[in-house]
Amino acid sequence: MATRGTDAGPVEFDPFSPTFYEDPYDTYRRLRDEAPVYRNERYGFYALSRYDDVCAASKDWARFTSTHGVDLSTLTTRLHDPIETLIMMDPPKHDRLRALVSRVFTPRAVAKLEPMVRRVIGDQLDAIEDPTSFDAIGDFAAPFPVEVISRMLGVPEGDRQQIRHWLDVGLAREPGQVDPSDEGITAMIEMGAYMYGLAQAKRAHPDDDMISHLIDCEVDTGDGVPHRLDDMEIAGFAALIGGAGAETVTKLVGNAFLLFARHPDQYRKVIDDPGRIPNAVEETLRILPPSQYQGRFSMEDTVWHGREVPAGHAVLLLTGAALRDERAIERPDTFDVDRPPLLSLGFGYGIHSCLGAALARIESRIAIEEVVRRWPAFTVDEATARRVQMSNVAGFASLPVHAPPSSQPS
Repeated sequence: MATRGTDAGPVEFDPFSPTFYEDPYDTYRRLRDEAPVYRNERYGFYALSRYDDVCAASKDWARFTSTHGVDLSTLTTRLHDPIETLIMMDPPKHDRLRALVSRVFTPRAVAKLEPMVRRVIGDQLDAIEDPTSFDAIGDFAAPFPVEVISRMLGVPEGDRQQIRHWLDVGLAREPGQVDPSDEGITAMIEMGAYMYGLAQAKRAHPDDDMISHLIDCEVDTGDGVPHRLDDMEIAGFAALIGGAGAETVTKLVGNAFLLFARHPDQYRKVIDDPGRIPNAVEETLRILPPSQYQGRFSMEDTVWHGREVPAGHAVLLLTGAALRDERAIERPDTFDVDRPPLLSLGFGYGIHSCLGAALARIESRIAIEEVVRRWPAFTVDEATARRVQMSNVAGFASLPVHAPPSSQPS
């Protein structure tokens, strides 16, 4: 990657570099300006970085398929025969299977979960030993989202936090490391095996939870004969939903802490008017999206800005770059909780838009509401904060927060 703040030489984009993990936004600007169709020879991918281009390619599943994988490890065939999941399907199969779980995540269905979400978040915050000095991730933003999604799935209480620990190991990448480590592969196998065993247990003893409902569902596979999901398919669904539900909100809430600490004037706005909090969630999602890019595979030759993206290659759609594109967004580098919401790529776009977006928004809104109520002032120690180094996920592993005792509610 190019050194931040230096425009000498051709722009280089390495999604497995320390610079990318820490702050890719200067590189994103150069990509948009100098190489909107970028080719990385080392890893063998193309990348699109402008807002309109990322939107167009995200919708065009026929020419930019997900069936080859969604990260560089699977897209470049380093891992053979990856397990097929919903995010690695195209229509019509994708649409039929997505319909099975989409009803659980409609805004109306998710609204009914709000009391449970509020209890989980409140309990997690109440458990912080020292509210004047704590880790926004380890003490709060990491434990509660996996608790919420695991309850919905039907994961027993004692096993819920293990899911995020498996994910942390499975998604981790060292600089230059495209494939998961041996420990990462083992962690993901263990999580899949756990979900498979849970599906078997729910089949024998069903309950009022998502896995039990999936067992009862019949799928129209297009041949006119209803089919039921087997335990392997259910385990794949559960692992996918559990993983997305555990990671995205954790990173989004952590990024909100950072942005509010950097911009106390914006924090004061949401304190003075909590009705701004939903907008603050959208603005956090725009300016620091947890998912920085989505992987696709080109099925035919296409031309963008006079340059060809040939068929048969991995293509990264750079969400993080697109959401800072001044061609589409005014003052794109400014955090503004009064910004009118725009088409959000932060939860994906097109057929693979995030199933759990409504739930993630409610969780994030309630989390910020509770933070505002409890901490009218705080700072973040960025010098000791630690970012994650993960495939497809960006945010913090640790984010120390300090709040003066005088700021605590009586």
